[in-house]
Amino acid sequence: MKNLLWALSLCLVLAACGEEKTEEVTEHQYTNDLIHETSPYLLQHAHNPVDWKGWNPETLAYAKETNQLMIVSIGYAACHWCHVMEKESFEDSTVAAVMNDRFVSVKVDREERPDVDQIYINAVQLMTGNAGWPLNVITLPDGRPVWGGTYFKKEQWMQAIEQVADLYDEDPSKLVAYADRLEEGIKSMDLIQLNTNEVDYSNYDDTALIAAWKERFDSEYGGTIGAPKFMMPSDWSMLLRQGINREDPELTAQVKVTLDRMALGGLYDHVGGGFARYSVDPYWHVPHFEKMLYDNAQLVSLYSQAYRAFQDPFYQEVVEGTLEYVAAEMTHPDGMFYSSLDADSEEEDGSLTEGAYYTYTREELQQLLGSDFEAFASYYSVNAQGLWEEEGVYVLFRDRKDPEYIEEMGWTQQQLNEKKEQWHSLLADYRSNRIAPRLDDKSLTSWNAWMLRGYLEAYKTFGNQAYLDVALKNAGFIANTQLNEDGSLWHSYKDGESTITGYLEDYAAVIAAFIDLYEVTLDAQWLEHSKALADYCFEHFYDSGNGMFYFTAATADSLMTRTVEYRDNVIPASNSVMAKNLSVLAHHFDDERMRDTAVQMLKNIQQELEQYPSSFGNWQDLLMDYQRKFYEIVVVGPEAVEMVAELNALYLPNSMIAGATTAGEAPLLKGRFQDGRTMIYVCVNNTCKLPVDTLDKALKLLD
Repeated sequence: MKNLLWALSLCLVLAACGEEKTEEVTEHQYTNDLIHETSPYLLQHAHNPVDWKGWNPETLAYAKETNQLMIVSIGYAACHWCHVMEKESFEDSTVAAVMNDRFVSVKVDREERPDVDQIYINAVQLMTGNAGWPLNVITLPDGRPVWGGTYFKKEQWMQAIEQVADLYDEDPSKLVAYADRLEEGIKSMDLIQLNTNEVDYSNYDDTALIAAWKERFDSEYGGTIGAPKFMMPSDWSMLLRQGINREDPELTAQVKVTLDRMALGGLYDHVGGGFARYSVDPYWHVPHFEKMLYDNAQLVSLYSQAYRAFQDPFYQEVVEGTLEYVAAEMTHPDGMFYSSLDADSEEEDGSLTEGAYYTYTREELQQLLGSDFEAFASYYSVNAQGLWEEEGVYVLFRDRKDPEYIEEMGWTQQQLNEKKEQWHSLLADYRSNRIAPRLDDKSLTSWNAWMLRGYLEAYKTFGNQAYLDVALKNAGFIANTQLNEDGSLWHSYKDGESTITGYLEDYAAVIAAFIDLYEVTLDAQWLEHSKALADYCFEHFYDSGNGMFYFTAATADSLMTRTVEYRDNVIPASNSVMAKNLSVLAHHFDDERMRDTAVQMLKNIQQELEQYPSSFGNWQDLLMDYQRKFYEIVVVGPEAVEMVAELNALYLPNSMIAGATTAGEAPLLKGRFQDGRTMIYVCVNNTCKLPVDTLDKALKLLD
């Protein structure tokens, strides 16, 4: 049976993709149930001839009542290969006829339903050894998977689904037996055992972990060896901290070359700002052109931290350019952030062209720039290096930073800045007449929280009040719209409607963002919100048997299994973010349960972390909190906010901030207010050295 199902998995292609955006048409030949959804990705398929249904209790009940197999097809708006499969198969009436006759077909936006996506990703991983998007799975009427893969060409898709349907008609017991075995395999994945060993992390030797990271470094182009290259911001944030803590020049150099190369490369949009999702080559040159909110959010944080560490003006330029892009393209007037921009532009004939909005021919550039072309071509590699192979167009790409270019041209920095402003304006106006990539305008709570954190990191670093204003507006959106009276969060928002019960990723990201906001404003309401959300997670997500948190709440719709997300990826795992939150909140509230839970969570993943350190970068950041003194820097007095702003502008990763402008009863504040004076207390586990009244004196108290 297993061999048969593997044979049906014809030419599986792992593709990281992107897509979405609907267009208004007055009449459509077909309309299916997705017309009632709000997700732009689902609405895109609302006029396919396939009789798509949404993932909901009614659809699942209908499949059981009719005893039909389900096709569960999962993707997202910015997914290139999702678009391709739609064009080739799901818009084809012949394919649709088979799907409609023999299956209940369900479309899922993985960004709306990461819980559903994770179960079927695990299933396809078990069946085929790899998985990605589009993700296409055939399930029994009860939703248990029996076959799956990623992208299929039309002929492959038709052959595969008909073979599975025939088998179900002829001998359904074989599929049921296979589903039983696969279900057990899925439930056994991501199981966490309670680690009852005693571990002294203050004496933990992480030399082997760092050595494993170094083995994978690409010292010439940055990042890790090979392609495609994903940016992995939380990993480089951790390695930056490691390099400085350990006084390791190899680590800090690797972080710097990585950040330099990513922002110089075609991965960064040199005209409009912002980063694409990943590079298809080892050189950060040609990106997969979709732009995701979560990438840009975390990269703003990373480059802001790196500026504090290195004082490199190039990093400020990157942060400012990225936030200009976010403000222009990814921000709703009410303060929430959109999800993504597509990689593709859809031409009038319906064809899709990846990267068409962002690339230029040599002739276009010569005509636009005139006498400036040669200078521009030298700066942005309009040469063999910048040519997109076999495409005949150029992806703007820099191979050096400004000081080298200025020396070559004999210009000043101001002259170069003026030239760049002129060039960018010309190219931006020119490409504004092109067909723009489609926007996924839903707002996800977790991704909004990551962007909120990015704005706060930029504010801390550069002191731009506009960044704090944006952060406060977004925090207000989350607190007033996505947070319910019972303490729960919504996951998604679009067109004035909050939908889908929040996942652990939403709670973890919002808690972290609100802690950050407190550490900037000293407004205790944000810290209290964080505490209340953490308490809610203990009540509704916590597994007391192993000390970890489920991805879904106990009150959520029941699925085949409740997964535990603990391996870090492009976005850190919800459990690693939660563990760091609990560790910080334990300091603020002197909460033993939070303190013990954070340590237990780290202990639980320790064995796997030691085997595969590159999958646990954010956990290693937490580990560093326990390896060295972790400082509570407490500022109290009428000038506390101003003093905290000075502290936040420094790179002080082994610390947290508490403070108030008036007397307070919180554990870190109680008894520390002195009338008319602003004092700084440097503490470890609420044991403080004598207070000082200047920043310089406080810094001398930090080891």
